Amino acid sequence: MQSEGASIGMEQASMTALYARTNTAADAVDEIMRRGGPELRERMARAEAHLEQVTAQSGMPLASHATATIAAGGKRLRPLLVMLAAESAAGPTEGPEGEQGLVRAAVAVELVHSATLVHDDLIDGAELRRGRPTVATVAGRKAAIATGDLLFSRAFAELARNRDTEQLRALSDASSALAAGELLQREDAYASDITVERYLERCSLKTAALFEAACRLGALVAVEGTTALAGALGEFAKRIGLAFQLLDDVLDVSGSPQRTGKARGTDLLDGTVTLPLILARERDEQIASLDLATLSGPAQAEMLCERIAATGALDEARERALSIVAEAKAALPGPSSDGRYELLDLVADAVVERYC
Repeated sequence: MQSEGASIGMEQASMTALYARTNTAADAVDEIMRRGGPELRERMARAEAHLEQVTAQSGMPLASHATATIAAGGKRLRPLLVMLAAESAAGPTEGPEGEQGLVRAAVAVELVHSATLVHDDLIDGAELRRGRPTVATVAGRKAAIATGDLLFSRAFAELARNRDTEQLRALSDASSALAAGELLQREDAYASDITVERYLERCSLKTAALFEAACRLGALVAVEGTTALAGALGEFAKRIGLAFQLLDDVLDVSGSPQRTGKARGTDLLDGTVTLPLILARERDEQIASLDLATLSGPAQAEMLCERIAATGALDEARERALSIVAEAKAALPGPSSDGRYELLDLVADAVVERYC
């Protein structure tokens, strides 16, 4: 049976033929890997092996917690963006050091992402991450803080080996944005007056900034990479990251626990004000008057999710995300038909496939 998200997506002129052939994010990413050929698969495999090596070198017991966090990772979209951005600019410089520099950049991005997951789970009091116990659940608060700090520090240690201040600046800017976004989310928790603009600002900081850094890094390690190209690919990725977060917030309201690994409305229970809630408040006076702090548990959160869905807010949120994906494709510095940006174009579709 075709999902509602797929039905909506197929109505969008911006979607490519990939959407008709795949209906999950895993399928979309697998298609990208297939089209990328053995070289892309080998580079991603080297990045995965290097991730494991970096975390294993950290010393027990932190190494075990860091390794478990990395193992619980998703489809590695951020490292994939690093690889594809570099490939669109003629690939890394020739020789082992060029290839290793690309791998280090991809690993650094994923290490920062993993660090934020550990800290987010701690702040949110989450017990599971993609169906696995979080570090805080297994080892406690102090171990989770130390593990996240370790992953952050190892990210910059890896990237520093590339001896490029522009690369370090790209990752540093993203890390600062992540912290600012988290603070903004804490400040806005349970608030009743959050605007769409404020929400989008938070998403740009907390999620989109690291996507942007991934493509900037990929361009910076490439043979034909320039500051201008890094900026253009960064803008593409920033929009992709924004759409990614919008659809993630839709899934919090509409996704089943079997699919998302968490109960519906988990973010709402945490007081996180998401786009579906903001839009639903504009359409339903009862939702507008509801204080999130009064939600007493998963059952009430589930009821709120049903009421939000009944307003049509989820459809509007999806449409906004699809519009942002279309803008991202348009931001690429050349047509996908010339081959240079084809796989990046497909990544944009893969973000949408997460919903299907």
